[in-house]
Amino acid sequence: MYQPRQTAVSRYLDVRGLRYHLSTWPGTGRPIVLLHGFMDCGSSFQFLVDALRLGRPVLAPDWRGFGRSAWATGGYWFPDYFADLDALLAVLSPDEAVDLVGHSMGGNIALVYAGLRPERVRRVVALEGFGLPGAEPSLAPGRYREWLAQLRQPETATVFPGFDVLAQVLRKRNPRLDAARAEFVAREWAEPLADGRVRLRFDPAHRRVNPVLYRREETEACWREVRAPLAYVIGGESELVARLQGAAEPDAMRRHLPQLEPHVVAGAGHMLHHDRPEAVAHLVEGFLDRGPL
Repeated sequence: MYQPRQTAVSRYLDVRGLRYHLSTWPGTGRPIVLLHGFMDCGSSFQFLVDALRLGRPVLAPDWRGFGRSAWATGGYWFPDYFADLDALLAVLSPDEAVDLVGHSMGGNIALVYAGLRPERVRRVVALEGFGLPGAEPSLAPGRYREWLAQLRQPETATVFPGFDVLAQVLRKRNPRLDAARAEFVAREWAEPLADGRVRLRFDPAHRRVNPVLYRREETEACWREVRAPLAYVIGGESELVARLQGAAEPDAMRRHLPQLEPHVVAGAGHMLHHDRPEAVAHLVEGFLDRGPL
């Protein structure tokens, strides 16, 4: 299995009434805060952290309902992530602006938060964090009906026969992930059960459709408030960029984020911090190391 250069240390904090888990790696200076994507967890940034050489402290929370953080009984609403991040930073870095590195959903959270609290963010690296396609209002009735129907159905956990099977599934989904790293991710994404099977560490409620349509115009308005320098990073083999039909292209994003600095990581898909962690680390540390720390 993959052997970390520096093993993460777990830390737990009360965040807005929920027990939040953080993976932490020690260092000195301004912290780097890593924000994971949907169905992921903070500890799977291990490969990226191992490739960093800045020597700064690194903090990676598990979002509510993911990893080792507590589940929310009332469901999951996207604005809660902004409030959770705001509360976390009030504890982790109360007096200094932080550097945010977010992947996918975490990148979207980082970008919006940087517009909502520009004074709290020094620099942003968005790894495949480019929002979602806008949804037509006419979709609302069907979406609400689907959500209501799902609320009547019992939530079931995702279970695999063992970590080895889960690792094989991860490699099938992402052939760029080598066997050692796949096994590591499997053990971070899942927990063992008494019967020898393993269960993915996320609240099954995350599978419910979101009844609130994604309003891209509102997100873009928040982006226009961002003042921090922004590294906008795309996987060279990512399949998600095409799905946005041009909206994720750097020139299109620059209409809202003129400071955007585009980067492409060759040989990487959407999970570019798993596929090419050394290349991503080189990019991240070069960007964050500019200017006074």
